[in-house]
Amino acid sequence: MIDTQDLTWQSLDQVRNVPDAVVHWLDDDQSLTAKLKRKFDNFSVNVLLQTQLEPHQNEVAVLGFTGDAIIREVELLGNNQVMVFARSVIPVTNDTKSLLSIGSKPLGEILFNDASITRGPLQVTHTGSTWGRRSTFTIGTTKLLVSEFFLESLYA
Repeated sequence: MIDTQDLTWQSLDQVRNVPDAVVHWLDDDQSLTAKLKRKFDNFSVNVLLQTQLEPHQNEVAVLGFTGDAIIREVELLGNNQVMVFARSVIPVTNDTKSLLSIGSKPLGEILFNDASITRGPLQVTHTGSTWGRRSTFTIGTTKLLVSEFFLESLYA
């Protein structure tokens, strides 16, 4: 797991020195789940955590939301190796009720297969050799936040 509490997030065009092998993972408006399924014969999701917790301050600031939220942390595995760590903050509202029972189904499949869900601007960060991106998704009137961290094993 990655400590996402104190990271500095910027828009991609403000970040320098992003390795070429990482850029095409960060700067992509398509479903990460679909991309990983194309890359690996065996793709799976390992749910590490899905519970009601207080979001980090930087997450609350992006969402502009205070209230109950479900924090979902998962590993995305390619050929049984962890490639991506993802953390989602899902405010508990009528708009998001259906998301709370998806189990090990990839959240990305739901978000990208519903044309009424809109994606907000992308922000990126890095800690050591791990690069991450995050963006909001709006379902009805509710914004949720998805952060994805690309482990070096994915692009090295």
